[in-house]
This record gives sequence, structure tokens and C-alpha cells, in this order.
Amino acid sequence: MKTVDEKTVTMNRRKFLEITGVSTIVGLLGGWGLVELLAPGELEATYLPKKEALVAKRWAMLIDMKKITEQSAKKCITVCHRIHNVPDVGDPKREIKWIWLEHFANAFPGDEHEHMPERIEEERFFVMCNHCDNPPCVRVCPTKATWQRGDGIIMMDQHRCIGCRYCMAACPFGARGFNWGDYRFLIKDRNPEYPTREKGVVEKCNFCAERLAKGRIPACVEESEGAMVFGDLMDSQSELRKIMREQYTIRRKPYLGTNPQVYYMV
Repeated sequence: MKTVDEKTVTMNRRKFLEITGVSTIVGLLGGWGLVELLAPGELEATYLPKKEALVAKRWAMLIDMKKITEQSAKKCITVCHRIHNVPDVGDPKREIKWIWLEHFANAFPGDEHEHMPERIEEERFFVMCNHCDNPPCVRVCPTKATWQRGDGIIMMDQHRCIGCRYCMAACPFGARGFNWGDYRFLIKDRNPEYPTREKGVVEKCNFCAERLAKGRIPACVEESEGAMVFGDLMDSQSELRKIMREQYTIRRKPYLGTNPQVYYMV
């Protein structure tokens, strides 16, 4: 009698599981669900309308601290949090913030010294996610819920986030917030055009990717009345690059090697 090779049986079983597994996924999620499973975040990158979207090789932000006041910065924070449905938790230990204010010593540790100008020492700096070129948050995410677009923007796929908070531990700028509870009931003026987040999800600034898709600059830049500039760092003729050629800029913790893309004029 003809015997069956054990290796052949193993191969056949493996092939059977592959076929039935893929078929089940397709049946449950549909074609788009399968693509999303295999390529997390890519759907969010490709839905951008081609004609009206603002595009760049490398988006970056420039903040002129001589122009922006604490009052105007708070206006920028308010509009950002309003359009992105960021809840006001009211607890500093559990607060969620996309952009916020920090004193120089906290924003630029290691750069302060005893002979600093009083203006800079006492000033609170406007900070956010730095959308680094070498983002540690992306490397440590086990589900690829946080990922980097081709134009440099660090995105969050809320549906893939499992709340492990590895990205929060890896980020040297404290730029991420965690929803310890379902805080959606705290949102007073909910924006129906942007999704809310549920319990156990991490969130952060996304450089207003949803506005870029509609041909609009980030909300904070629009509200800053010229104190902030957003542009293509790779375009030598962009307004951003023109200013940087004439003005000295600093960045937060550049010595860590993450290459942050938010620049400050002081």
C-alpha cells in the first residue's frame, strides 16, 4: 500500500489553513478589510482627494516665539482641541492634549543656563508632536497603530490601538495622551467631521492631516495670525525654508537622534 509522506501532510495542512484563513477574513471583513489588516494605516493615506489636497515631500512646522503670545497660543490650543474632539478631562495626571505650553527648561532640557534672557526663561513654549524623521514611537508599536506617512506625518490608526502605551513610553517629548476612560461625554462642542475616541486608545497631534486632505493648513497655524508657518521642508522655495535661511531656529532634544520637525525661533 502506498504511504503518505509526513512532510507532505504537514505542507498540505499549512496550505489548507492559509486558504481557509484568508477566505474567512475576506468573508468577515470584505476586500477592504483584508487590505487594512495587511497594510495598517495605508487606507488613511490613500483616501486623500488628489486635486484639492495639500501635498509635500516633508511637512514641517515653524513657530516664532517672538510673535506668539500665551494668549494667542491658548487660542490655537482651543481651536485644535475643539475640531479634533479632544476632551477636557480636568485631571493633570490623566489629561489629553494635542498641543500645550511648557516652560523653556521643560521643553528644552539641557539648553537652559543661568545667564539666559529673562524673557526666554519665563516664557512658555508652544509644544506638540514633533513628527520626527526617526520616530521611536513607530518602532515600538506592536500593532502598527502608529505609523509614518511618506510626507513624514506620524499618524494614529485608532482602530488598531490596543492601549499598550509602548509609544507613550518611547516618545521623549510626552506628546501622546491616553484615554483612561470613555471621555466622549466631556466633549461640549463635538465636531461631527472628526471621530471621537473610546477608552484605552492613545491619541496625539496629526498635523491636521484631515485638513490637508481638503486643501487647508493646520488649524493652529491658521489661528496663529502669522506666528506659525507650515510648509515643505524639502522645497527650497517654500516660505518655511525662506524664513529658516534668515533666522536661527532650535528644536527640542535634537541630541536624541529622532530629528524632530518642529522648529522654533526665539
